[in-house]
Amino acid sequence: MASSNSYKLRCSIPGHEMDVRGLASAVFPDGAFVSVSRDRTGRVWVPNSSPDKGFTEIHSLSGHSNFVSCVCVIAPSDTYPRGLIATGGNDNNICVFTMDQSQPLFTLTGHRSTVCTLSSGKFGTLLSGSWDNTAKVWLNEKCMMTLEGHSAAVWAVIILPEQGLMLSGSADKTIKLWKAGRCEKTYEGHEDCVRGLAVISDTEFFSCSNDASIRRWLVTGECVQVYYSHNNYIYSMAVFPNSQDFISTGEDRTLRIWRQGECSQTIRLPAQSVWCCCILPNGDIAIGASDGIIRVFTPAEDRMASVEDLQAFEDELAKTTIDPKTGDLGDIKIEDLPGREHLNEPGNRDGQTRLIKDGQKVEAYQWSVSDDRWMKIGDVVGGSNQQTSKSVMYEGKEYDYVFTIDVNEGGPSMKLPYNLSEDPWLTAHNFLQKNDLSAMFLDQVANFIIENTKGLVVGPAPPTGGDPFTGGARYIPGASDERSGFGGDPFTGGGAYRQTSTNIYFPKTDSVTFEQANSSQIIAKIKELNGDAPQEHRLSEEILESLERLLVSVSEPNSSKSPPTIQEINLLWKAAHWPEDIVFPVLDIMRLAVRHPQVNESLCGESEGVQLCNHLLSLMRPEGRPANQMLALRTLCNCFGGSHGRALLLAQREAVLSRAADLAGVCNKNIHIALATLVLNYASCLHSQPDLDAKAQCLSVASRALETVQDKEAVFRLLVALGTTVASDQTARDLARSLGVNSQISKFSSVSDSSKVAECCQLVLKELQ
Repeated sequence: MASSNSYKLRCSIPGHEMDVRGLASAVFPDGAFVSVSRDRTGRVWVPNSSPDKGFTEIHSLSGHSNFVSCVCVIAPSDTYPRGLIATGGNDNNICVFTMDQSQPLFTLTGHRSTVCTLSSGKFGTLLSGSWDNTAKVWLNEKCMMTLEGHSAAVWAVIILPEQGLMLSGSADKTIKLWKAGRCEKTYEGHEDCVRGLAVISDTEFFSCSNDASIRRWLVTGECVQVYYSHNNYIYSMAVFPNSQDFISTGEDRTLRIWRQGECSQTIRLPAQSVWCCCILPNGDIAIGASDGIIRVFTPAEDRMASVEDLQAFEDELAKTTIDPKTGDLGDIKIEDLPGREHLNEPGNRDGQTRLIKDGQKVEAYQWSVSDDRWMKIGDVVGGSNQQTSKSVMYEGKEYDYVFTIDVNEGGPSMKLPYNLSEDPWLTAHNFLQKNDLSAMFLDQVANFIIENTKGLVVGPAPPTGGDPFTGGARYIPGASDERSGFGGDPFTGGGAYRQTSTNIYFPKTDSVTFEQANSSQIIAKIKELNGDAPQEHRLSEEILESLERLLVSVSEPNSSKSPPTIQEINLLWKAAHWPEDIVFPVLDIMRLAVRHPQVNESLCGESEGVQLCNHLLSLMRPEGRPANQMLALRTLCNCFGGSHGRALLLAQREAVLSRAADLAGVCNKNIHIALATLVLNYASCLHSQPDLDAKAQCLSVASRALETVQDKEAVFRLLVALGTTVASDQTARDLARSLGVNSQISKFSSVSDSSKVAECCQLVLKELQ
């Protein structure tokens, strides 16, 4: 049963060199648990009899070539009476260990991306979830089935006690119930990525999410309770043996203990991200955090740390700094804050936060019910929540602004982070989607951003000269334009490379599009193919004239010519379904048309956009025609030129980049350049976004493409994409290092036939040092 006593520190275990990402209680030895870390190791810990009441490492687990993301213990069997340990990693593999061996007993392969969650069931069944959007069921060292249905990464899986029922939670905000490989039910309610699942009984389970809520569900589908207390992402949770009380950890630096449906105790940690937790057989709690330290908390007085160690932990916590601009502490005005005498008044609940003024310093205190006193949890750095020229921290990332938005009168306020380099319309769209708000607020929110950042810009003015990437391209698929300027330096606009002491290559924050075309040749080719087409596929004169008018009006999107009509756009969409062996010139018109604001809105809107994506992806099948593959890729690249297209492609990122990555193996340099440009456009859109999953996919696709791509322009664009992805993002840099990007690209740092490739490569390598 969960103890009614308050938890206090038992011990701190500095056992890992990087973030501790997973914990699991072991069956053997008694009281042992397993930890895994981004340092690529797992470690088995057993309680020792020393005065510090700590734990001793009995052996280290190695076998992964990348971060280890998750761990679970497989129950004892006749073959393995002490049970097994399963670990999942960013190398896409699952390693399975015996309790007393450092090397894997066997390795399970099959996932196409990071394995980020594991759960074990009866008879040695293992369930895994991955960033590849799937869950897999393993038995006897083989994948028995793949569970497909989520549209984004599967962050959490659990096997229910009833045989055959499994749950998966995803970044698509849903939870799915599976039986015999089929999705039986989808649970909706969370407003952001589902990060954790925990079994209550045969008929109930918990879920936790990036939306800072915990939900209690009936297997039949009803959400029976929602719990709020965290003020940031919730990463993990675990249930006490009484099947009622539970614990949770998250990005708000806390471990929270819940009893009878209420948060009864909040323990703050001197680390930003508290990634994982587990409950030990004796009721103690182990947590793992971003500082690489495992901390164990206990309700039993005889296992609590010494007075000196408890004071040292409190002192360490008091030294941490808190940035008020995240909004968690409200708008702080030092002159209005009370002095230290305010701490003479007791708090109302455990975990209550109070700010006091001490001269020109602001200190944060938290009320401890068990100690009946205010405990210092850190110094507040910076001023109020008003904007300054300095960066603002929000959810662990830096922004130029973090606005407080009140959309519904009387409702809760919401935080909107924004960088000056971002598109205000796209930011507003993403904000509305994240908070499940009506699209009718789009103009209101976007104009609010524009009005409150008026006159402010980031970085130098755009250079004059040629477009840095597109150069030129004649109509004929695969051929290049011979006009002057094509092949000029990709950023300076000149024909020769110019040495510079600054990084002119990345981060790139605007999209790269394919602009050039020969309109007369496109129409001539359509008419030629139409004349030879079977009668049932022949386009009418009305459609041909409509396509020609549309092409003229979109050739210069910002000109004064008459804009495309809805009828013309509809006929273009109809013509785009011509047979695959003759559709390529129509695709070329579409490639040019999606740059036009009206066409971009019409074809990339909420209902039509998914159809457009699916059609283009069908043309990008690896066995498809190269001309269609290239033009579909170029069309997707050009969709980034409009706000609706950007929003569509960000929403469809997983499917688009997965299909595009399959074309890296096609031996065609124009396809490779288009593929590299697509990855670069995603990297540019994501540069200022705190979406590690998306950046991880960009890194993965770019890394995979660099294994086969030979064309120097494609290599260059992939290098710029890598540089843009890792610039100003330590986690993305760490991930790139773990993927082995340094060694993979080093060969390009000394190429003699492309100065821009060599210099860009050197700058990426410098970024990754």
